[in-house]
Amino acid sequence: MQKNKNSKQNITSELTEQQQKTVRLVYRTSLVPVFILTILYIFKIIPNWVISVYIISFLLCAFGWEIWFTYGIWGGLSVNDRRPKALNRAIPQNINWILNSLADAASICLVGLLLVWAFYGFNLTPFTSWHWGAFTILFVWFVGQNIYVEAIVYRDQLDEEKPLSWGPLSPGGPWWNPTIFKINGQAIKFQTQIPWVLMTPIFYWVVLILVR
Repeated sequence: MQKNKNSKQNITSELTEQQQKTVRLVYRTSLVPVFILTILYIFKIIPNWVISVYIISFLLCAFGWEIWFTYGIWGGLSVNDRRPKALNRAIPQNINWILNSLADAASICLVGLLLVWAFYGFNLTPFTSWHWGAFTILFVWFVGQNIYVEAIVYRDQLDEEKPLSWGPLSPGGPWWNPTIFKINGQAIKFQTQIPWVLMTPIFYWVVLILVR
């Protein structure tokens, strides 16, 4: 027990303040929602279709880009080659894609669902048929949060010399990856934004099917 505690302290001491914030953010946004959803499901506060949306969203994110980006499967570097060693020890490569996909499914996809539900007066109207207003809310949220992640959270892992792999929802791969714009000198790239652009209609379509 003492050995594990000392090891954890050593890893923490090697991380910069920003890296420590990144590690806490990754674990909290991926694991805390699992606990919350479990409680809500046990007490029947949320319907079964929300859990189905969560699971399908996890699979779409995992196989759409997270696994590919983590291992650098086709044309990119693995996450171990894009991060400092201390970060690799804090978030091991083999669970990196799981944590990221869990966070994507809950902290992004389900939060987007909640935003739409709240905007439409907490009723199922936007989930029973296509509404462009609901789609717009999802699009702005999905892409907006991803711009923040690219510009702030994963800034050091996404520079020009650290290409990301091709993925099914990142069809241009590292070979066609123009800069869309810059924020404080940080380039916002096509490859990192396109997964969430494509995910928006896919996610909404999945929700409509499950609710119906």
